[in-house]
Amino acid sequence: MDPRRALGTDGERLAEHALAKHGLRTVARNARTRWGEIDLVCREARGYVFVEVKTRRHGSFVSALEAVDRRKAERLARLAIAWLAARGERDAAWRLALAAVTLEGGTATVEFVALDDLAG
Repeated sequence: MDPRRALGTDGERLAEHALAKHGLRTVARNARTRWGEIDLVCREARGYVFVEVKTRRHGSFVSALEAVDRRKAERLARLAIAWLAARGERDAAWRLALAAVTLEGGTATVEFVALDDLAG
């Protein structure tokens, strides 16, 4: 596996573990739709959470938190709608989140940011 893909996979695992500590249950990983992929689809009491995971090493040119802009959040919203529609759950409650994973030495920091405001 190429190093960038391995870094992303490690970040997704770390994010999934942190989300579980916050009471979210993962229902799909790397969920594919015709238009793209959703890193993590989680479930909580209020509904679904569609999570974009960005992993960076400390000191990267663009931080994990800065890696998702309005356009990316809007794309994730469209993917979430398509994923729900494919499962007959168009009316389900849902929200978007970013899991920003930063690796420094042997430690990882995972921060969560709501993307709903960015998605419009």
